[in-house]
Amino acid sequence: MSIEVIGMVGTRQVSETRGSFDGPLVDVNYLTRFAQAHEAAGFDRVLIGYGATGPDGFAVAAHVLHVTSSLKVLIAHRPGFVVPTLVARKLATLDALTGGGRVGIHHITGGDELDQKRDGDFADHERRYARTGEFMALLRRELTSAEPFDYDGEFYQVRGAFSIVKPPADRPIPLYFGGASDAALSVGAQHADVYMLWGEPVAHIAERIARVRAEAAAHGRTVRFSLSVRPIVAATEVAAWERAERIRAATASRVAPARAAWDRALPAPGVGRLFRSRMSTSVGSARLQEQAADREVHDERLWFGITKLTGPGGNSTALVGTPQQVADALAAYRRVGVDTVLIRGFDPLDDVIEWGRELVPLLREQSDCQVGPLAAASAAATSA
Repeated sequence: MSIEVIGMVGTRQVSETRGSFDGPLVDVNYLTRFAQAHEAAGFDRVLIGYGATGPDGFAVAAHVLHVTSSLKVLIAHRPGFVVPTLVARKLATLDALTGGGRVGIHHITGGDELDQKRDGDFADHERRYARTGEFMALLRRELTSAEPFDYDGEFYQVRGAFSIVKPPADRPIPLYFGGASDAALSVGAQHADVYMLWGEPVAHIAERIARVRAEAAAHGRTVRFSLSVRPIVAATEVAAWERAERIRAATASRVAPARAAWDRALPAPGVGRLFRSRMSTSVGSARLQEQAADREVHDERLWFGITKLTGPGGNSTALVGTPQQVADALAAYRRVGVDTVLIRGFDPLDDVIEWGRELVPLLREQSDCQVGPLAAASAAATSA
């Protein structure tokens, strides 16, 4: 399979280094330009994030689909707040309204206790993953069943469930999933089409892929894998590392006030996406912090400088170098089984435009060269 390139859009210009929390929370003109920039740069899909104080992802996705012609969306969703049968019909309806084949859902079970409780979820970490597994199973059944069905689970029970609106049979709605704990691994292996991983060293990613593949094979399934990283590119390697240091300095100047607001549980839009609460139970975030403490740079150009500053904030590791060097680094992940990359910048809109000139075309070119060997390796791994 050729590479899938995913970006991420937001409703205002804000990142670890950019923007302010003043002004409109939903800047329609910015969102439009951001979405169209991804399409022009050659991205396949954009992720729309989730937070308990932020705009609704389905509404944002509808706008992104409306102002682009082929760009797909990936709507982040926390199971537990909306029943899966209704979510399935919402997805299928949005997909039908936009031509079919452009909508996907990303299941995030939640590692931030404070953010979970904002929406009334007091379930612990293990029960949340058990609920996610049921949610994904029932969601898929609602999207595919040719006749009404009953379902009896621990978290969901339905009678005569059925959706008359469905995605095209040849373009089903893909189920993405993320999580690093043992409980997450089991759920993702059983239910995900794409298992999303944060940017860890290649050897760690290879190990996680092997574990998920083995668990999925036990259920008669295969799973694709996605890697999330933050490229920092420049014309030369020296210039790229100099830019990384500027990003570190800009982030450091914003950490203290933003974290103070978050720790006071202020609903400042955007803050939660930059700095997670100290109540985080995310195993994936803990793994990144351990790797950051071990060393700042892994595999020559996987940089943990921002990870160390922002704490358990998730997707914060960066690949630093020229476009060719970053593409080569991502090719190493391709060789161990990654076939989707999610890239987002510290200068969000400007980075997308820049990546469209060289980095994205390089990823496409390398992917075309690697399809044959990767397909053979995947087939061998599946038959082993």
